[in-house]
This record gives sequence, C-alpha cells and structure tokens, in this order.
Amino acid sequence: MTRTSLTRRRFAAGAASLAGLGLAGCTTAGPSRRAADIATQPPAPSRPSPTVVAAYGPMPGERFPLPAIDISKVPPQFWRQQVAYPTPEPPGTLVVDTANFFLYLVQEAGQAMRYGVGLGRAGFEWSGRGRVAYKRQWPTWTPPDEMIARQPELERWSVRNGGMPPGLDNPLGARALYIFDDGVDTLYRVHGSPEYWTIGKAVSSGCVRMMQQDVIDLYNRVPTPAPIVVV
Repeated sequence: MTRTSLTRRRFAAGAASLAGLGLAGCTTAGPSRRAADIATQPPAPSRPSPTVVAAYGPMPGERFPLPAIDISKVPPQFWRQQVAYPTPEPPGTLVVDTANFFLYLVQEAGQAMRYGVGLGRAGFEWSGRGRVAYKRQWPTWTPPDEMIARQPELERWSVRNGGMPPGLDNPLGARALYIFDDGVDTLYRVHGSPEYWTIGKAVSSGCVRMMQQDVIDLYNRVPTPAPIVVV
C-alpha cells in the first residue's frame, strides 16, 4: 500500500457543507453512513458470557470511576477478542479497518486483539499511515476553532481557556492516543467514548472511537511511538 499522508485534506474537501465541525472535535452528529449495514447485523445475545460481562464491567479504581457497559446492546462482533489476523504489518501496529469498523492491534504468530470502533462520518473519512506519538489518561479536550465558530458556547473550552477538564462527560473519554504524520499532529485521535451505542457507526468528526473499557485495554498494550494504518 502506498503511503498516504494523514492530513486535514478530507476536512477541507467537506468544509463547504460541514464547516465548523472540526477534525479534532471527536463529537457525535448525524446518522451513520452504514445504517443499512448495521441494520442487517445479527442482534447481540441477551446474555453474554461471564467473561465478556467481566471485560466490560465497572472500573471503580479509575480516576473517574467508570460504570459497566450493557454489552448486550452492542453487536457481538464488536466485543473485544483475540483473533487470527495474518498481516505483513509488524507486531505492535494498529490497523483500522474502516469497512468493518474494527481496530486491530497486531500481535505475534498471526494473532491480533480486535476491538469494535466508531468512525468519521461522510466528509471526515481518512486513510493512510501515521504514528501514535503519545497517549494520555483522562485527557483534556479542546474544540477546534472551526467548531467554536459554529457553536460559540464552546469557547469556554478553547485552548485559550485551557480546554475541557477530564471527566466522564469529556468527549475524549478515559484515554486518548494522538496520531501524528511526519512529526505533525493530524488532530485525529483514537479515544474512549461513553456513547458505546455509536460503536460500528460512522458518526464522529474523524476520530476513532472506542468503548471506555476497550480503550483502556488498548492503552495498556500499546507502547509509544506505535505505527497506525487506516485502510
């Protein structure tokens, strides 16, 4: 695959109709562009296994204690699981499969840890190679100027005002991985979201969303810097 720069070119192309939503906004808006696909997915069983329930249980030891996820409301293909994944990418690489809403963490011996994700809606899609330059626990969120221009009430969380402090309502969730390209911040993030019902849908402003328990698991497994490929 030829290298594609992870820049804001996609945002510029969609600015005429989506001005003000911003790549780093990482917020939910609009319907999924794959609504028909989601509708045909098999429903999750009403009683997931105890192992799955435990994986998405409450996390009271977090800085901001996380509630359990009702994982029965998430299609089972998006539950965290180790899978066979033969790939030429080296272990430690993150691969985002945008067609199927999966993020893979490549492991040894043709294996990978697979997570369900939410992705950017129409006008905010992106692909190529980059690098996770650093990661943060309970990060601060700063809406981009384009978003503030559309929603002036967000000025209180601007860079000038120090951003939105960490917490359960912060759009970046419990963890965030920051994606760079040639040393430049792309403004794209892999991050947690309390809106677990958006997993498997295209609703964000370009960021890769994960369930809170999943992004914590990923955060603990990924060293930095780490390569990331979006296909």
